[in-house]
Amino acid sequence: MSEQLNPKDFIITRKRKKYKFALFANSPLCFEFDEWQKADDVDVVEIGAGNAHFLVELAACWPNQQFVALDVKADRLQSGARKATEQRLTNIRFVRARADQIDQLFMPCTLSTIWLTFSDPFPRKRSSGRRMTHPNFLRKYATVLKPSGALLIKHDNPDFFNWSLEQLVAEKWQITELSFDLHESELANDYKILTAYEQRWLGEGRITRFAHVTPPVR
Repeated sequence: MSEQLNPKDFIITRKRKKYKFALFANSPLCFEFDEWQKADDVDVVEIGAGNAHFLVELAACWPNQQFVALDVKADRLQSGARKATEQRLTNIRFVRARADQIDQLFMPCTLSTIWLTFSDPFPRKRSSGRRMTHPNFLRKYATVLKPSGALLIKHDNPDFFNWSLEQLVAEKWQITELSFDLHESELANDYKILTAYEQRWLGEGRITRFAHVTPPVR
């Protein structure tokens, strides 16, 4: 880890973001991209994890599995790291990195699960290449997932979700579980653990769509 920063140096309001970066830098659970050693012992990754409270809860449920939360914003990830520390979890880590760097973070064919939870839908057509289910991303996910692994998608936006299903079918992923209203389905309870966004959106009457898909046969 780099030289320790003192969060108290950044406590005033206008430096709140620096304060949160200091918390991220000082946490033994948090890593910048260039600090991370390419891993082959990770089971579950959440991409665009935000504050990662969803993944922290999963990690608490499955202590024998190793979890990694990825996001580009350290100030969000440090919230999850703090929660994991409070719960004394040792099976989760937090990495500040982009989704397109996933194949530089993990060894090929080693992950059991990749989660995409309410990723940015980038609704404009010209921005489709930035969607986390664009074929460019799907091909990277396929390289790091085990042949028996799975990509799990939760989303409230019907246009994004339907577009994602089209990309998955075109790329020859296999849809093994599908629900257009997850919380009214009989699917596994792990899928129904709520993200921070999901808690708010369900209160607004939005519906969570869900897909469990497996990578193309190699």
